[in-house]
Amino acid sequence: MAISREKKEQLVNSYADKFSRSNAIFLTDYRGLTVSEMETLRAKVREVGGGYSIVKNTLAMRALQVANLPAPEDMLKGPTAISFAFGEAPPLAKVLDDFARDTKVLQIKGGLMEGKLLSPGQVNSLANMPPREVILAQLLGVIQQPGNRLAGVVNATGNKLAATIKAYAEKLEGAGAGA
Repeated sequence: MAISREKKEQLVNSYADKFSRSNAIFLTDYRGLTVSEMETLRAKVREVGGGYSIVKNTLAMRALQVANLPAPEDMLKGPTAISFAFGEAPPLAKVLDDFARDTKVLQIKGGLMEGKLLSPGQVNSLANMPPREVILAQLLGVIQQPGNRLAGVVNATGNKLAATIKAYAEKLEGAGAGA
């Protein structure tokens, strides 16, 4: 059944809007997924602040052009679904990567983030990044480390000075008692 020109324009504008609001997009081949698997995947994608749409490749290409994004022509072949990361990209990449591994049916074709194309391997690397909170904690530790070392050195120097003064005072007391 053919889609009317008006409907195609609506879809292109809808996709272009989603592309421009997304922090990243991931393209997948969904061939072989059952309806219940597709519903499960969509629910998991929504949980991490994303969207998942089956797209017509030619309309997706036009929408990417409207949104001034590079069009990954080699990734837009065959059945394609696009995941939109409206929140952070790594959790969505992880959902897709885990789902692909669990079902052995879903295939990640690649993605687009910050105007740059991502290979399937790069999407996998993004999926395996530690959570944001862990990265921030690690960064805080790195930032605090020099300060902690400086405090330790200053503290040790102060302790040595106090011990030296105490020893000198005890020596003077001992010298005064012996005189």
